[in-house]
Amino acid sequence: MKRRWLWISLSLVVATGITGMSVSGSAVEYPLSPQFKEGRFRNATKPRVPEGRESASLWWKFLTGKQPGTRPSAPIPVSPITAEALAAAQEGELFRLGHSTVLMRLDGGWWITDPVFSERASPVSWAGPKRFQPAMLALEDLPPLKGVLISHDHYDHLDKATIIALARRAETFITPLGVGDLIQRWGVPADRIHQLDWWQSYQAGQITFTATPAQHFSGRGLFDRDRRLWASWAIRTPSLNLFFSGDSGYFDGFAEIGRRLGPFDLTLVECGAYDPLWSGVHMLPEQTVQAHIDLRGRWLVPIHNSTFDLAFHDWYAPMEQVLAAARQRQVAIAMPLLGQGIDPHQPPPLRTWWRGASGRELAAE
Repeated sequence: MKRRWLWISLSLVVATGITGMSVSGSAVEYPLSPQFKEGRFRNATKPRVPEGRESASLWWKFLTGKQPGTRPSAPIPVSPITAEALAAAQEGELFRLGHSTVLMRLDGGWWITDPVFSERASPVSWAGPKRFQPAMLALEDLPPLKGVLISHDHYDHLDKATIIALARRAETFITPLGVGDLIQRWGVPADRIHQLDWWQSYQAGQITFTATPAQHFSGRGLFDRDRRLWASWAIRTPSLNLFFSGDSGYFDGFAEIGRRLGPFDLTLVECGAYDPLWSGVHMLPEQTVQAHIDLRGRWLVPIHNSTFDLAFHDWYAPMEQVLAAARQRQVAIAMPLLGQGIDPHQPPPLRTWWRGASGRELAAE
């Protein structure tokens, strides 16, 4: 019975994020946004998502067809983050904490993307996708935060318990339109929230954050489908230009972002929780590499993997496939351990750390 409820909860989360089922409604209007039409935000082009029989089949597959390989059979190797390492972090240094949560030292302060510290990416605490391992840092061990950067409202990117804990500890919250209204209801002071439409920017000290398009959708329940905007982010400092994808299917918007705001020293691009059935809203690994090329990126760091069981592929497949695609396209790729410091100008040497925790023999380097 416990396993059955786990998959029911999991299917609810995935269906919320893929098939369009969306718990609480919203009546807020954004008439000045070109993306907001007839009460909802829209993509430039409607992406393909499972519908009808495909959607029913997908639900059934999540309930009955999950395979053991979607979770690691051995502990994932990580690089513990110490207070000393954070104190010694250089300007621009990044630490991937899991999934799409990245801690960044920018302009002398600390910023974090899509912070999720709860055990599960789920609307309930007792079931749903559970972390492969604890977060790389406890919330109380985070350094003082200049700000929080959020891409969209799905449970694996916007964690209510984490936001409540950070509500008065972080100086600034930067979100797409509508997401700021939601976190304000959770207790984040309004004067700390800055909501942006696509192509709008916010200046924090010497850092410019620009909300850039993504091909995705939003919703946390049954009645709030696409009531809040989703975005990727360009992050520019005097010495560094970064791109953070949030969630997105592959689309021609990456090339436009590259033309307008690139080149990027390093791109953090989603690669995980994918399937051909929902590739309109989550990229396949080969598309992750193409997006990086379109963005005019120098170094690629794949994110959105190695933390939650959200699809049907083996948990390590994103790393294997994106590495093969990057080598084929001669793209410089960095795949650090969770918790390992990353210098965006010269990331650490490649180490296929996932192979030891895969539960099977994989080809050696």
